[in-house]
Amino acid sequence: MEYQTPIITRFAPSPTGYLHLGHAYSAKLASDFAHERGGKFLLRIEDIDHGRCKMEYETAIYEDMHWVGLTWERPVRRQSDHMQDYLDARDILDQKQLLYPCFCTRKDIRQKIKESGRAPHDLHSEGPLYPGICRNLTAAERQDHIEAGRPYALRLDMAKALELAKDTALAWTDLEAGEQITGPEALRDIIGDVILARKDIPTSYHLSVVVDDHLQEISHIIRGKDLFQATHLHRLLQFILGYKTPLYLHHDLLTDENGRRYAKRDNAKTLKFMRENGENICL
Repeated sequence: MEYQTPIITRFAPSPTGYLHLGHAYSAKLASDFAHERGGKFLLRIEDIDHGRCKMEYETAIYEDMHWVGLTWERPVRRQSDHMQDYLDARDILDQKQLLYPCFCTRKDIRQKIKESGRAPHDLHSEGPLYPGICRNLTAAERQDHIEAGRPYALRLDMAKALELAKDTALAWTDLEAGEQITGPEALRDIIGDVILARKDIPTSYHLSVVVDDHLQEISHIIRGKDLFQATHLHRLLQFILGYKTPLYLHHDLLTDENGRRYAKRDNAKTLKFMRENGENICL
């Protein structure tokens, strides 16, 4: 297959814990893909969550990457140093009237879903599909909540976003799965009015990753299949913000001896533990 040039891939961990084998596998795939084709491999630190990100974890990321044998371009982009980029993208969405403040807690959302008689299935990492509780609040009601100091998140009004994109074929390509069409069903029924920022954090993973990949001119995004559905949302945001769409490769996830995928929340064995205890790594 002919690839667009220059080829630029990236690995973008969050310093909210230590890396594990799944991270190393994904990083090596992205690195090998770029270097085998004469391209560039970037390391990005996704540290927008100042409450959970720690410098000790970030330091360990660099040490782990060196231990695995990976090299990357300098300088490393740290998201916390570029908040204005995400605010600029937010301004575009706001000018198009695609954002609204949501004052709901997860408990509120689950209760509303329970009252509707539907099962609160967690269809993606954001939690259950948002039922639109705050979507139709008046401007005065929103202002009253904000002045009262209630915490809030900024959600994408998916119905308005879909209306904006109704005459455009939103396609993207996965190098293994082939061409994908981002239709209303995937966006409305699986992703919904997703959070793009919070009162205390001016961006979210979904918004910042799209902005970063654009600004860093990433040509190929290589990441786990757990983010396959999220790519539909990212394609929509690329359209709204006027960005080019990279090529994608969603790889299988590594699993442990019990068949569970490696995850920070499950206290998967870390690369730091392995290198400090003389263990070998084979990817």
